[in-house]
Amino acid sequence: MHPSRVIRGRTSQLLSGRRIVVGIAGSIAAVEVPRIVRELLRHGAEVRAVMSGEAQRILTPEAIQFATGQPPITHLTGDVEHVSLLGPGGGQADLLLIAPATANTIAKIAHGIDDTPVTSFASMALGGGVPILLAPAMHAHMRQNPAIRDALATLERWGVGIVASQSAEGEEKLASPEEIAAAVLHALARSPYRGRSVVVIGGAAREPVDRVRALSNESSGATAVALAQHAYFRGGTVELWLGHHSVPVPSYLPSRGWRSVDDLLRLAADQRGLLASAALVIVPAALADYTVVARPGKISSRDHPALTLRLRRAEKVLPRLREFAPPPVRLVGFKLEAETTPEALEASARRLAGEAGLDWVVADDAATMGSPEIHALVLPPRGGRHWLHGSKFDVAGKLLDDIGLDIAQQRTPRPGASGPAPRRRTAATRPRRRR
Repeated sequence: MHPSRVIRGRTSQLLSGRRIVVGIAGSIAAVEVPRIVRELLRHGAEVRAVMSGEAQRILTPEAIQFATGQPPITHLTGDVEHVSLLGPGGGQADLLLIAPATANTIAKIAHGIDDTPVTSFASMALGGGVPILLAPAMHAHMRQNPAIRDALATLERWGVGIVASQSAEGEEKLASPEEIAAAVLHALARSPYRGRSVVVIGGAAREPVDRVRALSNESSGATAVALAQHAYFRGGTVELWLGHHSVPVPSYLPSRGWRSVDDLLRLAADQRGLLASAALVIVPAALADYTVVARPGKISSRDHPALTLRLRRAEKVLPRLREFAPPPVRLVGFKLEAETTPEALEASARRLAGEAGLDWVVADDAATMGSPEIHALVLPPRGGRHWLHGSKFDVAGKLLDDIGLDIAQQRTPRPGASGPAPRRRTAATRPRRRR
């Protein structure tokens, strides 16, 4: 069995049955393409590659054949490969990804110049309505060339998606394989989340004691980030509200920060329109049950060999979120208990659902905090229960798929959410950097 088949679908099956053509232009960034291809394969895709002559000076066709499991198209023949893969009829590819997309290739596509295998494929895709994603790579000054800026603007106006490059060292570097795969997943999503707004609220509250100290907990924010990633992969318009965390946030996830419970409540009040128009608001945040009146400056350890803090109960966030996001918005809360029985965990979770008006509750043990894995009890609406176990990333995907079956009952997106994009000329939105 070819190694490319061994890894297919290892991460997810979200691209299973989807055929992606990867166009490779002549940038030194072409050396990253095998990693991009392998990332797409891990999500279940079938990948074919087409190379320009300049790309073949940098990366050998044999390397691409190893990565994809199929020989790349290096020149067009009497088999009219661009027509058979992107033209009408059975077997048409679902998307053309050009990575890296050089300044030369971008300008040619925007002006209808068709003199390499890659630009021929782009011409066919544009004419036939096959979705296109471009992942640019070039020197920063080339990116600022008015002709290239105009060309990119033209292509975006035509519905071509642009995967944002990474500005570093005077270069506009190719996005990472993970970012490019995320853009492909988002563009080709076929789930109930497509075109719907999803708000994920996670991380740990930090309740200030003075200007330099705070009360907090062991939450890493990993579950929230995983949920936001999976919602984006499934086509959702995602916003991540993140408190204190110790895991990185992918650049394609727009995020807002909060610190304390009061900060979060102010953010929710300011963004009540977003909450009310969402399909899903999911809250794996580790919210403080108690807070303290912060003292000015820094409490001196020399002057206070012993220190007593008077805690007061913090305001409950979930009932306020229910006010801001009334039904049919699905509101999902998480309940954390320590060293309890499954029966007591379920009883506590059902009590929370009733008190806060939650649609779904996910309950787990405090051992989950800071752990890479989760063993969670899921309580759907209208009764029932089931357990999910595995890595936080895998459980996040399974949980969203479960909730998605509930959301699918909403036939059309709610006002304020982006409408589902048509299959033809679908463009993944430009990844937004963290705010």
